[in-house]
Amino acid sequence: MTMTLYHCPETRSMRTLWLLNELGVPFELVSMPFDHKFLRAKDYLAVHPLGRIPALVDDDLTIFESGAICEYLCEKYGSELGRAPGDPERPRWLQWVHFAETMLVHGQNLVQQWIFVSEAERSPIVINLESRRIGKCLDMLERILANQEYILPSGFSAADTSLGFSVYFVTAFVTFDVHPAVQAYYDRIWARPAFQQSMPPGQTKALEWLLPRLGQPMKFRAPAEKIAL
Repeated sequence: MTMTLYHCPETRSMRTLWLLNELGVPFELVSMPFDHKFLRAKDYLAVHPLGRIPALVDDDLTIFESGAICEYLCEKYGSELGRAPGDPERPRWLQWVHFAETMLVHGQNLVQQWIFVSEAERSPIVINLESRRIGKCLDMLERILANQEYILPSGFSAADTSLGFSVYFVTAFVTFDVHPAVQAYYDRIWARPAFQQSMPPGQTKALEWLLPRLGQPMKFRAPAEKIAL
């Protein structure tokens, strides 16, 4: 039986699609619009009871949550993109795989404000707060990426397919003007063939189809003095 990924473009499932493309393993892609008509359809609810993505079906196993899928795929294929138990980088690898979700949530809260909340009910306070929370994440990443090309010192890993998607996503809401190391990281990610394979065809910016409905990206001041991690 072929492994199957249920996917909506530019959502969390892009992390899994990107990782599968990096691994170079065979899989079937079921791509759906981000629309309840499809996600809440009876057939898909039989795959994921909450009607969310990603969902990965591998023989008789169905697994949800992009971080869990990342760990599963790296363990299943014994990939160098993972860090096995006992590897000195294992704790940090796990940290960044799951920190990626922390960062993404701030961006998704901004999508809620700009797209799903009416203009009359939209909160400038929430928009400002969530944008600045992204800025704090970028400050931390800037300090790390100033000294290495990827989030782990040893180089590219599946932690980057998780975190890199979050960095990609937030470019719709903030600029990297005062985060040059993050910008360089983003450029390296963008140049990877497997990342390009995972993008909607012909697209050149994150959330390109939504950009006309979003506010101006927030610009930040230069980060405060560096703090040792």
